[in-house]
Amino acid sequence: MNELKAFTPRRLKIALLGVPLTLALIYYSVIASDRYVSEATVALQRASNDGSSIPGAALLLAGLNPPSREDTLYLKQYIHSLGLLQKLETQLNLRAHFSERRLDLPVRLSPKASQEDFLEYYRQRVEVTLDDLSSTLTLRVQGFDASFAQQLNQAILDDSERFVNELSHKLAREKLQFAEGELKLAAERLQSAKTQVLEFQAKNRFLDPIVQARASGLVTAELQSQITKTEAELRSLQAFLNEDAFQVRALKAQVDALKAQFEIERSRATGIGDDRGKGKGNRKSDRLGELAVDFKGLELQAEFALDGYKLALAAVENARIDATRKLKTLSVIEPATLPETAAYPRRLYSLVTLLVAGFLLYAVARLVLATIREHQD
Repeated sequence: MNELKAFTPRRLKIALLGVPLTLALIYYSVIASDRYVSEATVALQRASNDGSSIPGAALLLAGLNPPSREDTLYLKQYIHSLGLLQKLETQLNLRAHFSERRLDLPVRLSPKASQEDFLEYYRQRVEVTLDDLSSTLTLRVQGFDASFAQQLNQAILDDSERFVNELSHKLAREKLQFAEGELKLAAERLQSAKTQVLEFQAKNRFLDPIVQARASGLVTAELQSQITKTEAELRSLQAFLNEDAFQVRALKAQVDALKAQFEIERSRATGIGDDRGKGKGNRKSDRLGELAVDFKGLELQAEFALDGYKLALAAVENARIDATRKLKTLSVIEPATLPETAAYPRRLYSLVTLLVAGFLLYAVARLVLATIREHQD
């Protein structure tokens, strides 16, 4: 009971309000170091790809350009990466700035901090916010000096632009390497198709069997017309002359010759006829129909290989242009600002919050003590 009497309202106020507020006032007025915030806003923009207008080029090189939002997320991760921190440490000596002895311990980096602790501290001092609507990045960088905060912010922006360019050029080089490989294969297919066409022409001694087949068809049609005409003349003579007449025998011989030549031309064109070896016209190499079909297939393969080669060549040129130009740009919407007033610590806000918390704690303590005394009585 005597111990409860020691917790008087005055002592509670001193313990829960007076002491914390006094310590906070001493800390924020004497010990706490000002932290300045430099802010910048950037956005990624991708250059227009004229190569996509090339027919089929987009299909050949599809899937190698990541969306702009993904690029922005990559950049956000890079800003908080250990690799960038090591570059900034080399350029600006961040560890020395954030571990100066004049700074207060709660926000000071230990000079003996490990690499992991240093990275965690850096991430607390560099805030990156992504706007999902506009896909812009807002970079807020803290420093114990206004000019250093701006310098650090600008260094991050410069290295971020290099990262974006290297990433896009790496993708472009991969596109170029892939396109050159496809061009090599297309050239080999085209050369093979040309070789097959030349070998076919040399073997069969025809420059173009299709044209030859058409010509043979015209000859066959002409022979058919002559046979019909000659037979008509023969029947006309047979009407008033004997079979032994000179004119009749001559026309019969002419009809037989025309029919024999017609069969030769037909067998050459279609491969149908007497295969007993009577004359060169019955050899398979002289069957123009088969040769024309085979040659047409080889010709289509050569045309397809040529189209593929043209497509691959256009894709290589497009990829070579992409590999040398600036594909993506880090557009600075708001450059790194030079702060005039310290953003942290927020002294008034922290003191008011502490005061409100102290009053709440004081009220709870008074209620608990009153309840205990009531039960003891």
